[in-house]
Amino acid sequence: MSSLALSVLDLVPVRTGQTSAQAVSASLALATRADELGYRRYWFAEHHNMPAVASTAPPVLIAAAAARTQRIRVGSGGVMLPNHAPLIVAEQFAALEAIAPGRIDLGIGRAPGSDPVITQLLRAAGTAGDVERFPDHVQDIALMLQPDGATVQFTSGGEYAVRSTPAASGAPEVWLLGSSDYSAQLAASLGLPYVFANHFSGQGLDRALSLYREGFRPSEAHPAPRTFLTANVVAAPTAEEASDRAIPQLRMMARLRLNRPLTALETVEQARAALAANPDPQEEQIHAAALANWFVGDAATVRAELEAFAAKHGVDEIMVSPVAGSFTAEDPDRTPGRTQTLELLAG
Repeated sequence: MSSLALSVLDLVPVRTGQTSAQAVSASLALATRADELGYRRYWFAEHHNMPAVASTAPPVLIAAAAARTQRIRVGSGGVMLPNHAPLIVAEQFAALEAIAPGRIDLGIGRAPGSDPVITQLLRAAGTAGDVERFPDHVQDIALMLQPDGATVQFTSGGEYAVRSTPAASGAPEVWLLGSSDYSAQLAASLGLPYVFANHFSGQGLDRALSLYREGFRPSEAHPAPRTFLTANVVAAPTAEEASDRAIPQLRMMARLRLNRPLTALETVEQARAALAANPDPQEEQIHAAALANWFVGDAATVRAELEAFAAKHGVDEIMVSPVAGSFTAEDPDRTPGRTQTLELLAG
C-alpha cells in the first residue's frame, strides 16, 4: 500500500462452536500469514472473562507467535498495567526480547481490560500496580528493561540494582496506548511513542494527537513524536460479503454498549438470522455509529480509505483489527475472513 505500513491487532476472537484451542490456533496461523505478507507488527490485546475473546495473556501469545514468525515485530496491544506488578511485566518482556531479539514491542495501557469483579480478582494477590502510580510504573518498566537496569534508592541512603534479566543485549520498544487526553499527554511528557485506540472509540482522535504532538518532550530513544492508529477493518472480494462478515462483531459491540449478556461471536448466518427475527432500533443505531468509524468493503475501497485516513491524521502506519466473522461451514481451526482481509489489504 505505497508508503503506508500495516500492522495487526488481535483479540483472538472465539466464535460459536469453537474452542479456545481452536481460536488460538487460528490466531497463530494468522500471525504467520501476516509475517509472510510483510505486515510490520502483530500485537495481542489483554481482555478477561469475555466469552468471545481468548487474548487473556499477551506474553504467552507473543512467545508463541514469535516462535512461528521470522521478521514481523510481535507485542502487546496492550498489557493493562494496573493488573500487574511492574517488575513482572519487565521480566516477561525481557525474556521475550531474549527469545526474539529486536522484534518485541511492549504496548502499555491503563484500563483494567474487564469488569470490576474480574479486576478485583486480578489484583487479589496485592502485587498489581496502583492505577494512581501508573506514570511512575511506566517509567520503572522502561528503566528495568534497559541493559543497565534501574536503581532503587532507600530512604536510609542505600541503593539496590534491579534488572529484568541478567545480561540484556537489547530492550523491547515501549509504547503507550490509550483513547483519552490522559494517555496522550503522558506519552508526550515521557517522550514515548503513542498509539490512539481508534478501533475502540474514535472519539477525541484529533485532540489526542494534537496534545501528543504539541506536548512531546524529546527523549534519548525518541527525539520526535511517533504515533500510529488502530482501525476495525473487514475486506472481502465484494462489498456485500464484507458487510455480512462485519455483522457478528457489530452485534457483539451492541451487546457491550447496551449492557446485555455476552456470548461467543455468532457465525454470519446466526447474526443475520437474529437481526431479521428481532429488529432492534437501539442495536441498529449502534451498528450505524460503529460503521462510520470502521473500514468495510471490497479490497480497493478499503485500501483507498485507509490511505486517506492515514494521510488525514499524518501517520505512516495503521494497525488493523481484522473483525471479519466466519460462516458456519468454515474451519474453526482457521479464520478465513480475517486471513482474507489481511491478504487483500496486502495486495
